[in-house]
Amino acid sequence: VPVLFKQALENTEMEEGKSVSLRCELTKADATVVWKKGEATLQASSKYEMKQKGTVAELVIHNAEPEDA
Repeated sequence: VPVLFKQALENTEMEEGKSVSLRCELTKADATVVWKKGEATLQASSKYEMKQKGTVAELVIHNAEPEDA
């Protein structure tokens, strides 16, 4: 059975230099989630924080810049 989005990402606006959180909800708990920007896969770092609890996956972007759009 494929894993689907129950709740997709929504567009979010925020101030430059602040942190922003992007969340999505999946149909299956603990499914593997890969966050990408274009073709590039994002890796956990001081800039990008990935969290997952049950069916909710979250990406936190710290010190957001226009290039993060």
